[in-house]
Amino acid sequence: MPLTNNPKLRAAIFSICGALSLAIIKLVIALLSGSMAVMASAIDSLLDILMSGVNFMAIRHAEQPPDQSHPFGHGKFETLATLFQALVITVSGGWIIYESVVRLGRNNRLENIDQGIGVLAFSAVVSWFIARHLSQVAKQTDSSALEADSLHFKMDIYSNLGLMAGLLMVRWFDIHWLDAALSILVASYILHEALQLIKRGLTDILDHELPEDIQRQVHQLISTHGGPLAGYHGLRTRRAGSLKIMDFHLEVCKDMTVLEAHKLTDSLERKIEREIPGANVIIHIDPCSVVDCPGKENCEIIVDRVPVRFQNSGD
Repeated sequence: MPLTNNPKLRAAIFSICGALSLAIIKLVIALLSGSMAVMASAIDSLLDILMSGVNFMAIRHAEQPPDQSHPFGHGKFETLATLFQALVITVSGGWIIYESVVRLGRNNRLENIDQGIGVLAFSAVVSWFIARHLSQVAKQTDSSALEADSLHFKMDIYSNLGLMAGLLMVRWFDIHWLDAALSILVASYILHEALQLIKRGLTDILDHELPEDIQRQVHQLISTHGGPLAGYHGLRTRRAGSLKIMDFHLEVCKDMTVLEAHKLTDSLERKIEREIPGANVIIHIDPCSVVDCPGKENCEIIVDRVPVRFQNSGD
């Protein structure tokens, strides 16, 4: 698939370009002003470049179709990218705290504070546009990697605004230690968000079931599907990147032909995959367990505990 036709890859490229521009501007201003707050923000943008690049490569691999070695696809490349981002964010947050504590002891004075305030304000605005775009694409494509990238840019908005407020306080009241103190608070927030990303990534790696709202949606789609469904059981779900893998046992009339049962399950699989983006459905057929079967033509099948008359199912 060409890059221009894939919204996730386009979003990843947009993220890389935005992070690169911000990193260059903030790094120059940080060196000129000596502000640890601006330097922390510049380091964060440099990490954005790295993580957006990792996202781009992960999404490219995740979008590859299933092959003989990976019959369920390559979706977990996105999950690995999410975990990598979380670990990098954790390291960067720890470094900012360490450097800020050292600077608190030195009581460094800042120069060119106005430039630092200006670049942080500009960065907050640009980060808002990037985060908004990434969040929209992440929701449309259900991409955990883009969701993590969007979260990181949202963190940039709050951290830049907080650090900008700190520099304003330094400028107005000559409280230079406030620069390092606010950097510690921002880094603590970064560490908190990194832990949330790690939790999300481990949930996918360990094949945790899909959220309850998705499982309820599957139940609703099965119970309202036209055809002789006696019920279902054994629903199992898990996530692999943007792919939602699910399988279950479907009970049908035991007098149905193989062709009828196949047409019924095939239409149900397509229905679920249409309604739930990224769904990959496998259905195992079980015969209805009613002992005194009156025969296919006179059978009453129970769908979600509501009796309905048997009817041949088609697509």
